Amino acid sequence: MEYRELGKSQIRVSKLCFGTLTISPLQKDFDINKGASILKSAFDLGVTFFDTAELYGTYPHIREAFAGNTDVVISTKSYAYDKKTAQKSLDKARKDMDRDVIDIFMLHEQESELTLRGHSEATEYFLKMKQQGVIRAFGVSTHHIACVDAATEHDEIEVIHPIFNKRGLGIADGGIEQMSNAIRRAHSAGKGIFAMKPLGGGHMCKTPAQAFDFVLDSEFVDSVAVGMQSEAEVADNCAYFGGNRDVDFAANDIERNVIVHDWCTACAKCVQLCGSEALKLINGKIEIDQSKCVFCGYCAAVCKDFAIKVI
Repeated sequence: MEYRELGKSQIRVSKLCFGTLTISPLQKDFDINKGASILKSAFDLGVTFFDTAELYGTYPHIREAFAGNTDVVISTKSYAYDKKTAQKSLDKARKDMDRDVIDIFMLHEQESELTLRGHSEATEYFLKMKQQGVIRAFGVSTHHIACVDAATEHDEIEVIHPIFNKRGLGIADGGIEQMSNAIRRAHSAGKGIFAMKPLGGGHMCKTPAQAFDFVLDSEFVDSVAVGMQSEAEVADNCAYFGGNRDVDFAANDIERNVIVHDWCTACAKCVQLCGSEALKLINGKIEIDQSKCVFCGYCAAVCKDFAIKVI
């Protein structure tokens, strides 16, 4: 496994980052023991970097897998927008993962300079906690080129977690060339970059080698977060990221879909949330454009009736 520092943050991570969304209640909904087992299998194969979020509900899985293990780097994120919500989110992360220090704390799904300004009070709190040694680095996650550009101009933002894949799937405000240029500029400015959704949320599971090569060959990407849902998939991906180009990726050949159950009330909260514009309210029903969906599962999190799910 290759290891790199995330920009100027002085945080050293594995090139392969385990994105825990896939094992979460929003997707596969693995119980704590099963989820922890898969996480530990990745660590045993050299993965030291794990990405989560308050939204995912995977803090218990991480705690079970890595309680007392200071050799892992954990990045999490929340939608905190002021001091109160920021403090609540940070306290929850520390308590639920049983970690005194959170390696990377990020603002979740930022869009532009305007959204960064709207979360300035939360940012101030997180930076204060960084000064006190409770957080090692502060960052943002985003599907927007505008946010990458804005974050590049903020010295306090050390790590950026952008969507980045060969086909440009999920980029909300442009194409892959524009996102590549923005990430390159950010990395040149010293930002740590760990990319998300290199397989486009599952759309490129049929051609994983080409999808992984695209991000691995990008010199401005320090690490790549990949969602995994079995020990076999972990083994395949670790082998490939470790330099074995003969992996057959049999475990990665997984079809993903979003389903809407009959009891959906068409409140359209999921439509309002979907940054990929994959969901539409048509004639009183939620319709899904599977070609646009990146299978993040965030729509499921806002459905009070549990009528929508990634499978």
